[in-house]
Amino acid sequence: MIEHLSKPFEETLRAVQMRERAGQNPQISDVVYDSRNVTTGALFVAMHGGTTDGNRFVENALRQGAVAVVTDSETTWERLCAADPNLAIVLVEHGRHALAGISANFFSHPERSLRLSGVTGTNGKTTTTYMLESMLRSAGRTSVLVGTIEYHVGDEVRPSPHTTPESRDLFQLFAEGVEAGATEAVMEVSSHALEQGRVWGLHWDTAIFTNLTQDHLDYHGTMDAYFAAKAKMFTGENGAVPPRVAVIHSEDEYGQRLAPLARGAGCDVVEFGLNRGDFRAAQIQLAANGTRFEMTTPTGRLELYTHLAGPVNVLNLLAASAAAMARGLTHDEIVRGVEAIAYVPGRFQTVDCGQPFTVAVDYAHTDDALRNVTRLARQLATPRNGRVIMVFGCGGDRDRSKRPRMGLAAGEGSDFVVATSDNPRSENPDAILAEILPGLKASGVQFRVEEDRASAIRLAVGAARENDVVVIAGKGHEKVQILRDRTVPFDDAAEAREALLERYGRSATSERGARCS
Repeated sequence: MIEHLSKPFEETLRAVQMRERAGQNPQISDVVYDSRNVTTGALFVAMHGGTTDGNRFVENALRQGAVAVVTDSETTWERLCAADPNLAIVLVEHGRHALAGISANFFSHPERSLRLSGVTGTNGKTTTTYMLESMLRSAGRTSVLVGTIEYHVGDEVRPSPHTTPESRDLFQLFAEGVEAGATEAVMEVSSHALEQGRVWGLHWDTAIFTNLTQDHLDYHGTMDAYFAAKAKMFTGENGAVPPRVAVIHSEDEYGQRLAPLARGAGCDVVEFGLNRGDFRAAQIQLAANGTRFEMTTPTGRLELYTHLAGPVNVLNLLAASAAAMARGLTHDEIVRGVEAIAYVPGRFQTVDCGQPFTVAVDYAHTDDALRNVTRLARQLATPRNGRVIMVFGCGGDRDRSKRPRMGLAAGEGSDFVVATSDNPRSENPDAILAEILPGLKASGVQFRVEEDRASAIRLAVGAARENDVVVIAGKGHEKVQILRDRTVPFDDAAEAREALLERYGRSATSERGARCS
């Protein structure tokens, strides 16, 4: 942890666009955007957010010891100037843009000591970042990783409260990474982060676009708006120059729209796809515990083996390999990095208690992701005359229009579906399930509805026969379930493991030589 930072207020404001400024120039001991975290000597950035307005908490921040305020509210500016003419206060146009600039100044611009690789897209961000970080490690490079599952600062692993954190927290991670010897940063970059300015001013050396399918329309409204948010990363509309290298999925409809925009912005565009692009795959051999294929690159071909299963992970590997080569890695370093990844938590993560069928936990939570995971499950089950059994639900307080499409996707790709609850949040779980059912019914699949997720997992595991593939989709790596009035511990992999032990008995699984991993 970086401790004892202190800078004059004036120094934290360098290059920040200000509308008005008043008051003194105190010494700043921290930059804070949540009044609950204010300590004596802090600079409080009061900004409008998606669900709340930090300007409502300025007085709380001052009572807790804040010595300076940056606000994006004229009303707050006028009120504070009238109350205390000596208070250090700045009025800005955009609170999050100001927070990014102030944080970069406060932490002495650690991003300038790192080469940033950002991954954006609807699906594949997490796996691609894990792959790229592993490749960089194989080349002896120390990295910061920021993503959905966890954060890495060198060798230290930390929990991840947000896929892409607020800029203040991001710059602290970068600073701690530089202190630990990092020269690279690999990040998942969400559309929310791009639209809201959480990554404002960052210059990506390499930017990766995986795909775009319907998701987050509760926030963006339309697919065009969703695409426009993603495109900001490649066109210089993010407060920085465009990336040096743009790695773009050439077989994705939106990737085809993005490539000319990135070229027009001055990026060196590298394209990837299973059958089209600078990085391509051939001779793909699939198994439940891994994938082998040949990768074509602009500098020759190489044989790759990954412990991760499925064509989707082949695509993710193509993307990560293209980015790794853009970062100067050799073929041998890429091969070593790929082989070093045992699994990515919650991404077709198999649960093995010695049972005669496959059980996999996956984060798929869009109709496109469900189609991908059921396609993989079918490829694994069909040669052995097995069936595909799917457990899934839809999250509450999210895009409702995708629920019937997810039901249709799950039904069309499966032989038996158990529809259940995901993270219902403030919504009634039964109401969410009712919006899934039209798609399930239209698919013609045999299905059951079981609102309790633990019971749904046991139902699916109990129904499985030899050579079947059971997919438990939606929550992946998550360790909790978010209900209306509380958050409770819940781990799909742990529930599946318990269901298998209950079905076969603990002594039986031990006799089969399984560790129930």
